[in-house]
Amino acid sequence: MNQHSAKFAASLLLTLVTTLSMAKTSLVYIATQDPAKMGIAVAEFDSATGQLSAPRMLMETRDPSHFTLSNDGAHLYMCNSGTPGGVSAFAVDRKTGALRLLNYRESRGRGPSYVSVDASGKYVLDANYGGGYIEVLSLARDGSLDQQTAFVQHVGSSVHQRQSKPFAHWVRTDPSNKFALVADLGIDQVLVYRFDAKTGKIAPNDPPFVKVTGGMGPRHLAFHPNGRWVYGIAELANEVMAFDWDGKRGALTQFQSAKTLAEDFTGPSTAAEIAVHANGKFVYASNRGEDSLVVYSIDPQSGALALKQRVPSRGKTPRYFSFDPSNRWLLVSNQEGGNVAVFRVDANSGELTASGEPVVLARPMGVVFAR
Repeated sequence: MNQHSAKFAASLLLTLVTTLSMAKTSLVYIATQDPAKMGIAVAEFDSATGQLSAPRMLMETRDPSHFTLSNDGAHLYMCNSGTPGGVSAFAVDRKTGALRLLNYRESRGRGPSYVSVDASGKYVLDANYGGGYIEVLSLARDGSLDQQTAFVQHVGSSVHQRQSKPFAHWVRTDPSNKFALVADLGIDQVLVYRFDAKTGKIAPNDPPFVKVTGGMGPRHLAFHPNGRWVYGIAELANEVMAFDWDGKRGALTQFQSAKTLAEDFTGPSTAAEIAVHANGKFVYASNRGEDSLVVYSIDPQSGALALKQRVPSRGKTPRYFSFDPSNRWLLVSNQEGGNVAVFRVDANSGELTASGEPVVLARPMGVVFAR
């Protein structure tokens, strides 16, 4: 795995540090799968104006896709999604944002599609799309990836042509950190495992999963701030699924499904990302094909969704998006459109308004703000 030297990274970020000290600006990491130079780019985002600077390559790395920060922001964990793929661990310089590669763990098969850190900060969980499995990795004191504490191979298939085998797409622990939820696109299940934060072990829960309608293709999930509702994006069916979450039993019960595409849209499209606003009033989703962002309001009593707004994503194939630390802005990576677009978020109405011109970056993937 290629990477720039620490000296180069420090020099590159000197200007960023100066800018940060003068304005209310955050650093944002953006993965790029530009064939000419894959890696992690860094940009500055001004939460007062919504201005995003041109991204600069910070570190070269192979097939970067999704990544996440540790709970304290001191480490970054990345999915390297190629064949073979793996998980990378980086130390984050909290003052400058510079990254230093700690280690890399190769995966079995194509590689992971989603990585998360449990609430204790002691374990990394990753969902391996190509291999159809999940695993848990313990973390050493320096934040590097240590031992594999759990591994579960999923089995089965479903009705869609893309569901001939399991495709584990998302994994994260619940707010209590006692359960790990997994969205498996290939078998049309959201699985629930009991999670032991002392050992990093997982075991099937009772009930072990909720089965969704055949051909849905669950991709990502998002918990509501109240911990009682879970919203999922169905990639193949282009729908948002709403679930009640029983945090004592670890059980999901679906109560709604809402279309993400416009009634008159007839072209090919797959849903991608989902998130709940920090105020708990709105759900956001993206469509790749229709190339749109969709906003739903959340009924405060039932958790039910109602369509609020649909806007163009300002580029082709909106794969990932992320709220800035103030939750007043949304950054969207348009993978095939080669840009990152900024939207202002109205906390009262939930509606999105395009801001400024999209910033050019070849094949942008994951987007995460430094903490």
